[in-house]
Amino acid sequence: MADSNAERRLVLVFRLLMAWTFIYAASHQAFTDFSVVGFLKSTKTFHDFFAVFTAPAVAPVVSFMVAWGHLLIGLSLLFGLMVRVSTIFGIALLLTYWMAHMDFPYIENKNNFIVDYHIVYSVVMVYLFVKRAGHVWGLDAWAENLGFVRQSPVLRPLVA
Repeated sequence: MADSNAERRLVLVFRLLMAWTFIYAASHQAFTDFSVVGFLKSTKTFHDFFAVFTAPAVAPVVSFMVAWGHLLIGLSLLFGLMVRVSTIFGIALLLTYWMAHMDFPYIENKNNFIVDYHIVYSVVMVYLFVKRAGHVWGLDAWAENLGFVRQSPVLRPLVA
């Protein structure tokens, strides 16, 4: 966990900024008629891999998971509950977007050579994971002390 007050504040700021990023993305997806098909059909470097997710039977499931995944990750970061779990899913989602945007060696456009904001956000999420960000003014510290969580080897790592 973060040691100094300045580091604790930095962890909180990063956690809230990443929460906003995911919640804002969810606001354009979870409550609208969102589909991953348009985005994934334009992939270049890994087109064959992403084309599988545009199939009519698969696309609605993937669209649901992406939209509501954004919201759940964002809320987890906002409240500081199960942050270690949400950071893992957030990193996976960010790296998937990074691959989907890739026209190797450029990401999204000629201004981003290999590294873009998806990689930067992923590094911030790793930092939040390592620093146990949910314990810094979040609900993970409270949840970890609940009796049923302390007694359950399955639940403990979710808020550790």
